[in-house]
Amino acid sequence: MRTVDEQLSRIMDVAVRPAPVRVAIADAQGLRSAEEVVAARPLPVFDQAAIDGYAVRSVDVAGAGSTQPATVPVVGEIAAGSRQPLRLQPGQAVRVAAGAPLPTLADAVAPVGWTDGGSARVQVHRGVPSAGFVRRIGEDVQSGDVAVREGDVVGAVQVAMLAAAGRDKLLVHPRPRVSVVSVGDELVEVSRSAASGQVADVCSHAIVAAAREAGAATNRSRTAGGNAAEIRAAVEDLLPASEVIIVCGAGGGAVAAEARAGLAELGGIDDTRVAVHPGSAQGYGRLGPDAVPVFLFPSHPATALVLFEVFARPLVRLALGLEPYRKTVTARLTSPVVSPQGRRSYLPARLLREEGGGEYLAQPLGSSGRQMLAVLAEVNALAIVGEDTAELTVGEQVELLPRGRA
Repeated sequence: MRTVDEQLSRIMDVAVRPAPVRVAIADAQGLRSAEEVVAARPLPVFDQAAIDGYAVRSVDVAGAGSTQPATVPVVGEIAAGSRQPLRLQPGQAVRVAAGAPLPTLADAVAPVGWTDGGSARVQVHRGVPSAGFVRRIGEDVQSGDVAVREGDVVGAVQVAMLAAAGRDKLLVHPRPRVSVVSVGDELVEVSRSAASGQVADVCSHAIVAAAREAGAATNRSRTAGGNAAEIRAAVEDLLPASEVIIVCGAGGGAVAAEARAGLAELGGIDDTRVAVHPGSAQGYGRLGPDAVPVFLFPSHPATALVLFEVFARPLVRLALGLEPYRKTVTARLTSPVVSPQGRRSYLPARLLREEGGGEYLAQPLGSSGRQMLAVLAEVNALAIVGEDTAELTVGEQVELLPRGRA
């Protein structure tokens, strides 16, 4: 039997790296940039009003106050987007809208609220310093500024910087494509009523959702039969468009044997048992000319979700250039747990914290011997019990693996 760490070492030995692609900046969010982008132009590209008001020379309104306002003639108006150049003379004002270009010689904007709102002449009740309420050329972005560095994860600010730099597309490392297929003669789609002996295909839907939460682009294939030829055909069809393939329902038993036989010519599956609970019966191999990682998981959705978390999710995160493993938390048990000797267990638990920011608590849920889907829906962590531990009592420390989108 292979240990969890040995299995992970085999899986993570060769990184999955989709080739960079160029996408619209709106689609780049959450992805790593594969290039450095330098702004070729400043933002803004001209001095502009930061607020509705009157463009003035600050010297002409210096010392203005409520009892002694500065009164200046209004010689024009500039709307946002105007391309008509306008020159201000000493002792004059021009009405401007927010975002409008400043007239020549104006170095400040008096907000409307600081004036009487006059149209022919305006009284300014407060002095405005030079550059007051003005967005100067290059104030946000200077020409030559780095908008996005290679390897940066693109967020809202990076998208804004790219737009400011005049870029509508970006070269990024794309989301790895995870394809999921369920195999077994007993399976039917969830939209159909299961007849006697049939089972709804829940597992593939669960794993697709988990892969999407991990950041992958996903493809759920139609269910396939449980014989070698159908399993091979289903996986072979998915190879050209996948960085990772997960086969649900082939973790053990007769279908696993059929899967091994069917996939042998594509590269072969190693089904050595792994010292993990649940899901010791599983398979893994690299198939096809591109050596695509292929996982064989059991059909039970709760078990498959745990195996995805432990073995497949790190591969997806690594492909995205992100930290592959979640950070664990140490917590004190509120009730005892038992674990199969010689296996590392991942047991459903609720991560709590004592009032007032005290220590973390671990509340195990469900049975240690079974993984229940309804139980998993109620938990936010998995309690990790080591291979050499068969039982932990109340008050003992346990390592918790938080579950969630991050």
